[in-house]
Amino acid sequence: MPEAISPTRMHLLQRRNTLRVAVQGVDLLKRKRDALVADFFKIVREALGARDRLTAAAREAYVMLALAKAVEGREALEAAAMTDRQEVLVDIEVRNVWGTKIPEVSVRDVRRPLLARGVNPAATSARTIESAAQFEELVAAILQVAATEIKLRKLGEEIKKTTRRVNALEQVVIPRIRGEIRYIAAVLEQRAREDVFRLKRIKKKLEARER
Repeated sequence: MPEAISPTRMHLLQRRNTLRVAVQGVDLLKRKRDALVADFFKIVREALGARDRLTAAAREAYVMLALAKAVEGREALEAAAMTDRQEVLVDIEVRNVWGTKIPEVSVRDVRRPLLARGVNPAATSARTIESAAQFEELVAAILQVAATEIKLRKLGEEIKKTTRRVNALEQVVIPRIRGEIRYIAAVLEQRAREDVFRLKRIKKKLEARER
């Protein structure tokens, strides 16, 4: 036991109070971790659904692109793509889960009506228009996957950090404090026995003098 520990009743009370706070801290951290884990698995289900939608959207988009390329030619599609550009806008809000800030990313709809695409409908084939629409669906699916995976990454990092703190308290801090409490209590108990022994000796001496 480190010599820095002063085995007094005041320090015993302090260490017991510290132990109580540490145990309460473990309980709160475990509750926080449970809430984060529940949120994590909820987002996992959303992420799996988003991945499925992404796979389906990619398959349909590239099938339609191949058909349009076969009919219109690569140059015509590239020319249409160069004129048909748009910004992708996202909104980010922060949700608080037990003191952890989780980003909520919502994507504004990237799908547009025909006249908003910046091309002449009369001079653009139906396959090219349909290919553009399918790729807008694909972009929307990609952004949804990204939004869910951002949340998963943040939650996963926080779960790991919280677990490390719980382990440190349970495996290092609390055992050390309990060891210190046992040490101080043992020293105080030994001192009390020595005091009782000294008092008995003094009493015997006083009784011997009175005889």
